[in-house]
Amino acid sequence: MARASAGWALSSGTLAPVNSSFRYRTRVRYSECDLQGVVFNAHYLAYADNAITELWRAAVDGGYQAMVADGVDMVVAEAQLRFLAPARFDDEVAVEAAIKRLGTTGMTTVLRMLRDTDLLVEVQMRHVFVDTGGAGKCPIPEPVRRGLAPYLAEETV
Repeated sequence: MARASAGWALSSGTLAPVNSSFRYRTRVRYSECDLQGVVFNAHYLAYADNAITELWRAAVDGGYQAMVADGVDMVVAEAQLRFLAPARFDDEVAVEAAIKRLGTTGMTTVLRMLRDTDLLVEVQMRHVFVDTGGAGKCPIPEPVRRGLAPYLAEETV
């Protein structure tokens, strides 16, 4: 079973610890498990989405709703999951989140899901910011960029 390290160990290198850590906790519900008694793989994306929502609530003034009210939304463009060990019914899972990249119109988030110190799943998600009026991609709003900056991790090799 993989063990969590002090840095953000990923197949593409290592991310240095974030300036300000963000951690979200959830407990595995019975309905999230398959016949093998482990979390069905699709639920890990829901855990990631919940963690990003909570990060947004903590980091961005007014939260996600304020950004949408200002005419900007974000959509998932890509998601990658790496399964290392299963979570089971009633396990408490901690989801650690770091922003890997804040680009012009998109961002990449890296999440690690842990049971105690056991690393269960690594997730990388790329979001693109879009105009809610249908005009396509748009720049990341400055209040969002400012709020997420403390969670930006530096990539090292």
